[in-house]
Amino acid sequence: MMDEIDAETANYIVTYYSNLLSLEEKIAFRHVNSLQKLSDESNPNLEKMYRKQGWLTDNEIVLDLLRDGYDAFEIRVANRILKENSNKVFLNNCPKCGKLARTPMAKQCRFCTHKWH
Repeated sequence: MMDEIDAETANYIVTYYSNLLSLEEKIAFRHVNSLQKLSDESNPNLEKMYRKQGWLTDNEIVLDLLRDGYDAFEIRVANRILKENSNKVFLNNCPKCGKLARTPMAKQCRFCTHKWH
């Protein structure tokens, strides 16, 4: 297992193994996604509705997870998932060049175009 993973691998793990996120991590991801949607609009009523729906949070524990920024958060989450659930995570690396495929089910490398169907 790796000590520190790169941003691409972290995103792959978080995207395809989101079922392994803790409740606080799920809330943090929803909070960040909602903030991104709100950043395009300056509508206080929309923000109020997001808070009422629970899409934005004031939970200090959740916000503390995001203290170092989204990228650091995603890497920490992916490292935790790998540490605690390495047997449930399949890193689909190309058998030819060793780079990470786009999805766990991919059978063609997006880098070297090798196929392993």
